[in-house]
Amino acid sequence: MKPFFIMIKCHLGETYKVANAIADAEIASEIYSTSGDYDLLVKVYIEDGDDIGHFVNQKLHCLEGIRDTRTIITFKAF
Repeated sequence: MKPFFIMIKCHLGETYKVANAIADAEIASEIYSTSGDYDLLVKVYIEDGDDIGHFVNQKLHCLEGIRDTRTIITFKAF
């Protein structure tokens, strides 16, 4: 399994709606509310051979209320 993180910027007033939609879709292992430039931080695991870009486009970008995302690819846990 390969972990990565997605920072999500939501439309105003849509943060909880987006977080609930992600939780209901069961695509993330953890979902955090954050302060700063992004509203949510989502931790996701995919199979080693799966494509991160396709996952983000097919599973996340289709959810209403998302304005912008930034994907952080991880390499090694210490």
